[in-house]
Amino acid sequence: MDFVQDVAYRQVINEICDLKWSKLTTDDMVSVAWGYYYFSIQFRENLEIARELYPDDAKLQRLEQEECDTSNLSPWPGVAMPGEKMNHDEFMYRALALSPIPVEKSARLKSIGAEYLAESRAADPISCALSIASYEDGGLESVFTAILTARHWDNALLQAFRHFLSEHVRFDSDPDQGHGALSRHMAPDDRVLGLWEAFRDMLVRSAPALLD
Repeated sequence: MDFVQDVAYRQVINEICDLKWSKLTTDDMVSVAWGYYYFSIQFRENLEIARELYPDDAKLQRLEQEECDTSNLSPWPGVAMPGEKMNHDEFMYRALALSPIPVEKSARLKSIGAEYLAESRAADPISCALSIASYEDGGLESVFTAILTARHWDNALLQAFRHFLSEHVRFDSDPDQGHGALSRHMAPDDRVLGLWEAFRDMLVRSAPALLD
């Protein structure tokens, strides 16, 4: 992956894309899905902050409609009924339940996720709002494309996670009508760097094999 590097946070995107996605086992990928669930909470919270800061922004209003209380990931077996609306982090929460994991592993991943959320929630509101543009206008599309190079999607959770990722690549990729077009006017800068670093570090802590 080679994401254009004109601000430091994009180097972190490159680092995430260059992790050892294709070498992960099924067990590693389950850990990644758990880690991503916590990111999805942070994403929704930051979008809510952006909407509070810019309540009259029509593009952000539309983006919220496509990320929150939406049926655009429905249906999915065991997660979402046809036409069922939910936040995207709720989709991930339900997906995790499709493939239970040992209590010890669950406790470790929940602890990592809680620490990640605490760090992310400490960011200032402007940085949180700007992060949405950095995620939607190419950042997450690059990361999701990299994750999708993984070889193991062989349980119900991972199949739902792959659906989530593939659909989000589709949502973000249209240059004129996609989610990037709804957020890039906020012009992110390196005030979002800490949020991307926290995301990278949380993924690696959740699945250390990403560095092997």
